[in-house]
Amino acid sequence: MPVVIAHTLRKRYGESEVVAGLNLSLAHGTCHGLLGPNGAGKTTTLKMLLGLITPDSGDIQVLDLPVPSLARQARLRIGVVPQVDNLDPDFTVTENLLTYGRYFGLSDAAIRERIPGLLDFAGLNNRAAARIQTLSGGMKRRLTLARALVNDPDVIFLDEPTTGLDPQARHVIWQGLRRLLSQGKTILLTTHFMEEAERLCDRLTIIDHGHTIAEGSPRDLISTHIEPDVMEIYGEEAIAWGREEGSRHADRIEEAGETLFCYTRQPGPLLDALKGRPNLKYLHRPANLEDVFLKLTGRELRD
Repeated sequence: MPVVIAHTLRKRYGESEVVAGLNLSLAHGTCHGLLGPNGAGKTTTLKMLLGLITPDSGDIQVLDLPVPSLARQARLRIGVVPQVDNLDPDFTVTENLLTYGRYFGLSDAAIRERIPGLLDFAGLNNRAAARIQTLSGGMKRRLTLARALVNDPDVIFLDEPTTGLDPQARHVIWQGLRRLLSQGKTILLTTHFMEEAERLCDRLTIIDHGHTIAEGSPRDLISTHIEPDVMEIYGEEAIAWGREEGSRHADRIEEAGETLFCYTRQPGPLLDALKGRPNLKYLHRPANLEDVFLKLTGRELRD
């Protein structure tokens, strides 16, 4: 039985239908990624799943509870990591955990019993008495994740949990999320880092303009939508070369600024053609989830 089920969700603001018939199903003990450009409907979907806003139509069940009618009961078993850290700057690390735990009706004794494990999870054992202003960005993000676990939730909603972090901090959080999955937690993740989604997620739903445009495991999506080899070609002459010769050696070509992306099932002829053009720089790599995302949602900027 799925832990979270959403069926034909719709939400409109004025003339704009932000979520348009979305279906979602999260299996127990898995990480499910919800991906899409800015404005695709991800945050609105999360708020509907949490019962913070009411859908215009559709059905939601979280942990066998109907939402929004029993959303409060459901939220007692959910952990949430928002896009922006909302830690109380006037409190210490421990005081932030204590205060947050009280929202779930936990006694101070019960919260204090859990705090050492939460600090260990966040790598903040020696920062229990530190004030929030003294923490680095990575520390604050790890504390926000640990705070979301204070109620020992069954489901964790992560809204872009590693935005703004350096690679070291990002990898620490990834390790923590894998530990949670190994403990049987279920995670719903939104992220703009395709590498993050590819590494962590068992299944992905890609949405745009409120519609699901693709769904499946990262590997299945890559093999279904993208040729296996990608050549990124740089240089002042890259675009002109691509228009004159590239199409003869690649299955598909995309232009992005001064970079030419050549997608191919047989890289040999393309590599041979490039060897005779020392003025062109190139990177040969396997296809990845970012290629899928850009093919399905486009390369234009979204505000």
